[in-house]
Amino acid sequence: MQELNMIQLLVVLAPPLLLAITLHEVAHGWVALRCGDTTAKDLGRLSLNPLRHIDPIGTVLVPALLAVFGGFIFGWAKPVPVNYHRLRQPKRDMALVALAGPGSNLIMALGWGLVAVTGHSLGDTLPWLGEPLLLMGVAGIDVNVMLGVLNLVPIPPLDGSRVLVGILPDRYGLAMARMEPYGLIILVLLLTSGVLNLMPIVNEIRHFILTLLFF
Repeated sequence: MQELNMIQLLVVLAPPLLLAITLHEVAHGWVALRCGDTTAKDLGRLSLNPLRHIDPIGTVLVPALLAVFGGFIFGWAKPVPVNYHRLRQPKRDMALVALAGPGSNLIMALGWGLVAVTGHSLGDTLPWLGEPLLLMGVAGIDVNVMLGVLNLVPIPPLDGSRVLVGILPDRYGLAMARMEPYGLIILVLLLTSGVLNLMPIVNEIRHFILTLLFF
């Protein structure tokens, strides 16, 4: 595949990234609704309209800069509000709501894999269509696997911390709550310093998906 310039790279990355972040948040709200909390639905956050979920910095600026300058691509949207006390079994259900986001990313990664397969199959007959689909499909796998793996890290406010609170004694939940104001700073420091290196896991999952679909 050809080397992409900055504009082409952003065009290829934009649809997978917007879908990844939008459906991640919708998945949280949908599972919360199934568990008894209508907050996200009442606020219109179960919409597939990306404008309802976009955070200008976390959804646009940060991922674009990381895509251009290289590195681990991540971003975030406006969090879907969940009322803990309206869930039927709050502790268990909050863990399920948290898992829904990364789970949706892994499902989307498989979906984008099918897009990549379609693009690959059209490469000889319709290269003008096949190559963009292949590039976008591979980008979709990368973005969703990265976001899914990243969100499972047990550092607040990431989903992994919510899951951990749901399965561990309450005192761990209190510890997570005290850490949350500093969580994003801790995460950025761990990623930029290389102490937290998620790429081996990301590459293994990416390789598995590509091998599964292209075998």
